[in-house]
Amino acid sequence: MARLTRKELKKDPFLSVYYDDFVEFAQHHYQKIIVAAAVLVVVIIAGISWRHYRERQDVAANTMLGEALTTFHAYVGSSGQGTLAPGAQTFADPAAKYQAALNQFTTLEQKYPRSEAGQIALYHIGLCQAQLGEKDAAIQTLKRAEQLPDRGIVSLAQFALAGELAKAGNTTEAETLYRGLAEHPTSTVPAATAWLALAGAERETHPAEAREIYQRVLKSVSSDSELVDAVKQQMASLNP
Repeated sequence: MARLTRKELKKDPFLSVYYDDFVEFAQHHYQKIIVAAAVLVVVIIAGISWRHYRERQDVAANTMLGEALTTFHAYVGSSGQGTLAPGAQTFADPAAKYQAALNQFTTLEQKYPRSEAGQIALYHIGLCQAQLGEKDAAIQTLKRAEQLPDRGIVSLAQFALAGELAKAGNTTEAETLYRGLAEHPTSTVPAATAWLALAGAERETHPAEAREIYQRVLKSVSSDSELVDAVKQQMASLNP
């Protein structure tokens, strides 16, 4: 598209009106225009800088998360030559492993609490505390993780929390959590997983209800022969 020159603009009776108005406005508001343009440039630069900062933060947080998860899943015990990859992390006993992982997850969560990696770390802090026998601390941490915005992490935290509550004798609250997860499944905690956990929590006190749950799960996982066999074994071991 051709651009009109200043001379051509002045020859056009319609465009010249707008051109003259613009020139007059610019002359009277020159300082304000310069300030506004400067502010706009600052805002754009700040936005770009913030985006780059967040990207660097995410990379650092994800690196720390990878290291902590490696520790969390590290091998425990002595291994024969060639069993593990060269340089693989190992621990003499589970307590040492989970304490080391707890320290790493805690550092990550404190440094990057709002990042996705930090939220995952909070959930794993609860898991480590549970493995170390710190039941009260684990319950409190997992309840904190329940308040996170990521639904996938929340459901994992609720599932772990229900398990800790059941161990502590608070079966009513545990069953409520399991039922809620079963009725509102996520990609991290499928319905069948939650129903089976609920049946496990009820099998001693409410065997009839547990049997009904097992039967429901059998219908939903009929294509998985191994899971079907496992569920049937659980049903067979129920009290009459």
